Parts: sequence; structure tokens; C-alpha cells
Amino acid sequence: MNNAHKVAIAACAALLSSPALCAEVPDALAVEWQGKHPCERLYEDSQIRVARCTFPPGTTHLRHTHPGYLTYSLSGGKGVITDAAGVREVALPTGVLSPSKPLAWHEFKNIGDTTISYLVIEKKYEPVPEAAKIPAK
Repeated sequence: MNNAHKVAIAACAALLSSPALCAEVPDALAVEWQGKHPCERLYEDSQIRVARCTFPPGTTHLRHTHPGYLTYSLSGGKGVITDAAGVREVALPTGVLSPSKPLAWHEFKNIGDTTISYLVIEKKYEPVPEAAKIPAK
């Protein structure tokens, strides 16, 4: 463990009073919901990773991180996004391409009555800055 990791762990422990809360936030493909991975890897090389994510009504994509990425909605719906900016309800139209900067963390829940599906193209060459990383929930 390098000094930066030691400092980050100490800071987390001091701020949150629980070292268990300081585990790193997992990437989007690592998180599960009710024993299933909502995102499936379709392609990966040294520069990008492409995944298809599918969220039936009520599904939550638990707290996770992304490098810079693009999303293309295959089938839209209604959801709630929770991130450092707060909690907000969003309408996700079908057929929309959206760019996003590296994201230290966010969580998504499908609150509609339709299955939401989209492609995610992660740009590994745009990683989340170390300073932006936060403790896991």
C-alpha cells in the first residue's frame, strides 16, 4: 500500500468513523442487483469497454464509477440518479447519445414501468482522477 492510499484510508476513517465505508467504489460491470449483473461486457480492449446494461422496472444499479463514457439509449424510461450533486428524477428517451465526463460515483434506479436498456462505451483513456474518488457507500 502506497502513502497516498494510507492517507486516503486515514481521511475516510476520520471523516466517516467507519473504515468499512472507505472501500473503493466498484466499476459499473462489477456491481450486482439481486445476484445478477445488469451490465454485460460486449467488447473490451486497452482503450475502450463496451457494455449493454438492462434495467427492468424496480432495478437499481448500485453505486459505481466510470471513466469518461458515452451512453446510447436502446429503450428509454424513467429513473432516479443519485450522485455527488444529489438525487434527481430523469426521463431517458430512446435513441439518444450522451457524453459524460469521468464519474467518481453514481447510482441509478429504474422507477418506471418499462425496461431501460442502453449501451455504455467507457473511454479508459479518461480515468476518474484520484482526487475525485470517494468512499463506497
